[in-house]
Amino acid sequence: MKQVIFTFLSVVLVAFFLPLQAQNIVVNGDLEVWNSDTEPAGWTKAESISKESTNVHGGSFAARHTSGDGTLDFQQDVEGIVPGTTYTIEYYYLDNDPAARHRIWSYWMDESNTYLDDDAEVLRPGTYSEDNADWMHYSQVLTAPANATKFRFEVRVYKQDGNLGGSVFYDDFSISGDLIIKPEPTNYPTAFTAEPQDVGVSLSWTDATGEQLPDAYLILGEALVTKGLNFDLPVDGTPVANNLDISLGYIAWNVPFGEESHVFSNLEATTTYHFVIFPYTNLGENIDYKTDGAYPEAIVTTSNTVTLLNEPFDQDLGVMSTYNVVGDQEWSHSTFGDDQFARMSGYSGGALLNEDWLISPEMDLTNMQSATLSFRTAYNFDGDPLRLMVSSDYDGQGNPNDFSWTDLTDQFDWSPGGYEWAESGSLDVLSYANPKLFVAFKYTSTTAAASTWEVDWVRVIGEETVGLNEMIAEAVKLYPNPVIDQIRFNLDSEANVQITDMSGKVVYGNNLVAGQNRIDAANLKQGVYVISFVFENGTIAHTRFVK
Repeated sequence: MKQVIFTFLSVVLVAFFLPLQAQNIVVNGDLEVWNSDTEPAGWTKAESISKESTNVHGGSFAARHTSGDGTLDFQQDVEGIVPGTTYTIEYYYLDNDPAARHRIWSYWMDESNTYLDDDAEVLRPGTYSEDNADWMHYSQVLTAPANATKFRFEVRVYKQDGNLGGSVFYDDFSISGDLIIKPEPTNYPTAFTAEPQDVGVSLSWTDATGEQLPDAYLILGEALVTKGLNFDLPVDGTPVANNLDISLGYIAWNVPFGEESHVFSNLEATTTYHFVIFPYTNLGENIDYKTDGAYPEAIVTTSNTVTLLNEPFDQDLGVMSTYNVVGDQEWSHSTFGDDQFARMSGYSGGALLNEDWLISPEMDLTNMQSATLSFRTAYNFDGDPLRLMVSSDYDGQGNPNDFSWTDLTDQFDWSPGGYEWAESGSLDVLSYANPKLFVAFKYTSTTAAASTWEVDWVRVIGEETVGLNEMIAEAVKLYPNPVIDQIRFNLDSEANVQITDMSGKVVYGNNLVAGQNRIDAANLKQGVYVISFVFENGTIAHTRFVK
């Protein structure tokens, strides 16, 4: 919370609503920061891009975009667009190579990344750049349409007259406009709840109301331990980036106002997580979090499901391996629009004889009571169907035909063709494990017909066998929860019981006998508590309650 005291109300109003002129919201628009020689920081797509230090418009670096056989994109999805705000959209380009041409190909987008058709004439022109020895300046002053929350800033390079390898250079991308600095949100969201979902947690809430609405929410989460919070509360002027690496002690995600839900996937099974949510206004150094008072909290324990395999093919074939039995064609990573997937075609100037396998790593299904397989496929052209095979004796590297495989193709749904994606449905494959399991897609084609198959989002989700401590924790059920004045529960045997608050302070401790028990909680402060049970046989159980 910003706590700034001013003598005059007029000064307060100026501080809260002062326009900040010409703020560039393109990340690394000057192209001065590079993760590698082919990857400028902040840019989401950089096809055939390389760092350039000779042909530069400003600073030390620019981007060289080299033409190829097809259209190649350089792209960033710019966040923070406000509907009705007037923006200056600009960049500089140098086209001094007759073997390449370029043009802008950009869109306004809404929260769901749906393209908006506004300003098509200037954002997606029908003309291309022309050779010029000087840097050229693209500049348009446009008003963001209703529902626009993002801008896809994209430029493209093309071959010219059949010539490949020509280059166009870019520098100093900018989207700037008047930004109104808003005060912090008036209220927190309400009805903040968390529920286990698959291998993660689904959070939901009701949007905050009041005089000043939030621009977005920051959700922070931690694995709940008795020592209390591992993360710090957000500080005004210091944005908290999205983070899914729980080894840092917390996870975080920024959610736009109006969405009212978020899912954290691939969390640890049977683990209790603590989540908090903070509304905020503005961006960057002007970000203003509401952190005063009692902020919303939610406690949830994830289910006993674990991710055994999760391959979305986002950058390459990931954990999947390939084995080529016959033919020169092989499985490869491919992209179409925003989709990325594994692709296999036996066609190259004509249909060719092929047999190619796309194989998962070994999965150990020990201690699993189920293991559900799902995926999605698309295909086109006539040819053999793609087959889904499983094996418990494959060695992970040899010719798959030298091992035993079970064909489960008929147990799944497949694409109807025309590159239309289809969800496979789910199948429990635990009975085919012994206890290890491999999953494979087997592609075949002939000299008479060769189809093209695409595979995406291959997942195996396991459900672990319930352990001793988990059964005990299930047996110790507190009621009521939330607690008003007394905690009640039943113990099957004598146990040492401790209650710890979120700071790690022990607020209650006692040995209790088997049977019905009550603990006086009237003097406990409002908040979240952990109650621990240490039984005579050495087992330990934990659960949570809210006062």
